[in-house]
Amino acid sequence: MRRRTLLTAAGAAALAQPASRARADEPVDVALILAVDVSRSIDEDEARLQREGYRGAITDPRVVEAIRGGMLGGIAIAYTEWAGIEFQRLVIPWTRIGSQRDADGWAETLAQAPRTSLSWTSISGGIEHARRVMAECPHEATRKVIDVSGDGVNNSGPPAEQARDRAVAEGITINGLPILNDRPTFGRPPPMPLDQYFRESVIGGAGAFVIAAEDFEAFGNAVRRKLIREIAGQGGPVVEHA
Repeated sequence: MRRRTLLTAAGAAALAQPASRARADEPVDVALILAVDVSRSIDEDEARLQREGYRGAITDPRVVEAIRGGMLGGIAIAYTEWAGIEFQRLVIPWTRIGSQRDADGWAETLAQAPRTSLSWTSISGGIEHARRVMAECPHEATRKVIDVSGDGVNNSGPPAEQARDRAVAEGITINGLPILNDRPTFGRPPPMPLDQYFRESVIGGAGAFVIAAEDFEAFGNAVRRKLIREIAGQGGPVVEHA
């Protein structure tokens, strides 16, 4: 299973060809991992809206302006996907973005990347995988952030709180982007409102916050607002809705 679902290093590098490779170790303001839920509670239309939301947000001129306005004028992004405890993969490896051209190239890479969907939701597995990816970041970063998006609570693997606490102990901030889909997960309603669950069990670290998307249609706007806050290192409400 794991050999089949994980990208090889060569395949991941090939996906990143549009990115600027000459500045692979240049310092950045933020090292940001986008850790994205691809469990089967997300159907094909929702998955398309989710990816288009990330592509549109990264290439949004307001986001690019925020990136260029940082002290170092660049961020590093890695894009990962996760489902149950047995499935996590690196879709786009570390890419430095410091211009509109870089952002457009990254978005095109994501558009071409194949998508896989598996059962169950392991936020803890997604965070643990993101920790390993963060440890391999080639850029010296002022801040380290894992950005967890998903439409359900942890129902596979260890509790999300355990993985969160390990990441926070390493100086990583975890922010959350819950998608407030009102469809029950595997026929069971969530134990509490998803934005509350993310606040209590998923986010952590300095300045951590949640921006909840009211549905998949609102996802792109939520991503854009969250990226601008993350890039700028802004404080503000712990829970915000988009």
